[in-house]
Amino acid sequence: MIIDTHAHIDGADYDEDREAVIERARENGVKYIVNVGCDVESSYRSMELAEQYDFMYATAGVHPHDVKSIDANTYAHLRQLLLHPKVIALGEIGLDFFKNYSPQDVQRAHFRNQIQMAREMNKPIIIHCRDANENTIAILSEFYPKEPNARSGIFHCFSGDQKLADKALEMGFYISFSGSVTFKKADNLRAVAKTIPADRLFAETDCPYLTPVPHRGKRNEPAYVNFTVEKLAEIRGLKIDDVQRTMALNFFELFGIGENASTGTISYKIRNSLYLNLTQRCTADCVFCTRLTKPVVQGYNLALQREPSAQEVWESIDDVKNYAEVVFCGFGEPTLRLDVIKEVARKIKDGGGRVRLNTNGHGNVINKRNILPELSGLIDEISVSLNADTSETYDEICQPLPMLKNGIYEKIKEFIAEAKKYIPEVQATIVTHQKDVDETKCETIVNEKFGVKYRARRYNIVG
Repeated sequence: MIIDTHAHIDGADYDEDREAVIERARENGVKYIVNVGCDVESSYRSMELAEQYDFMYATAGVHPHDVKSIDANTYAHLRQLLLHPKVIALGEIGLDFFKNYSPQDVQRAHFRNQIQMAREMNKPIIIHCRDANENTIAILSEFYPKEPNARSGIFHCFSGDQKLADKALEMGFYISFSGSVTFKKADNLRAVAKTIPADRLFAETDCPYLTPVPHRGKRNEPAYVNFTVEKLAEIRGLKIDDVQRTMALNFFELFGIGENASTGTISYKIRNSLYLNLTQRCTADCVFCTRLTKPVVQGYNLALQREPSAQEVWESIDDVKNYAEVVFCGFGEPTLRLDVIKEVARKIKDGGGRVRLNTNGHGNVINKRNILPELSGLIDEISVSLNADTSETYDEICQPLPMLKNGIYEKIKEFIAEAKKYIPEVQATIVTHQKDVDETKCETIVNEKFGVKYRARRYNIVG
């Protein structure tokens, strides 16, 4: 499912072929288009398009360029528009200190006023921010607390730096990228795009502007959102299907349009790998983990009503040869179900597949024996979460069960060292940006003490 979260096809640029443009979007797999209002007139036009086409939705708002023209009737019109069932957000609104078509004090005043209306009417907002990062964040902070699971709205056509992205994410906003992410000189923007959590990512055209490569220089249109999605997938090391699936779930979660992700997922594909979800139980409650609050990975909901049997896990796999690897992972600790791992891994190996195990390294303690000899010949690669450079920091960040504290960190290191004897490939990982963790020291420990592969995973990127 491809979604263009920000288009302006109500404008004069499409007067001669608007119907053909919309049809091309359908033909190119665009499932939904959000046509965005910039003033009262364009908001009404957007609403009319949404009424005419079932796969189109509208927003209503006044762009910072045009707030100088707001009069006594403007807010009454906006309020009426926002009552329409297909007008799903207030926007685009914000600050533009690059062109300053409206005085900055007027922009700030009406940005606040429109946010207040959105809050009163329980609508997400669509934000325009250009050369006004600090002012934008300061005003938003008055209305949106730091709630990582909130659904505040979208920073559209994102062109800011990592600091702006992080501040927006803290307040629960989504980040949407336009065709500018495909431009040759947009390396800094691509670097930011790589860091946005999957459950906060959108793509858009902002048509008729910012046409993506390879059509740059032509008028933009919703069908071209494909090229932006392709570039985002490339940047993030994913398949196009992965990004589309995630954005479809994000669209549902923000606007309630489309379908929610089904719970009870046993196997799920990301890139060329198949992941197996055995349990939601774990022997740690890491501060960065959303296992219990939001068990979603790349558009899949891994919440389990019950744990699947070995037979159910095996039957969820179509053909092991279809995948570069099959990974025991999920949102729990797989070695809590060691017998299932061994039974299913044996079948995968017999079928010619490659097996990886992602673990917190508690397996020997959990099972009260050295389990690694039992995994020899069944597991091709094991990835162990080290996550800290000292036992005290590990306990603080990973919050192991009470009976495991003050010692489990050393057991994890023993597990890594022991794994080298039985598993062909061993990797130790950490989650970055954690308080009091010396990431350089972690890498040194892994390289010098264990001599295994080391990987640092950004704290808010899962899957």
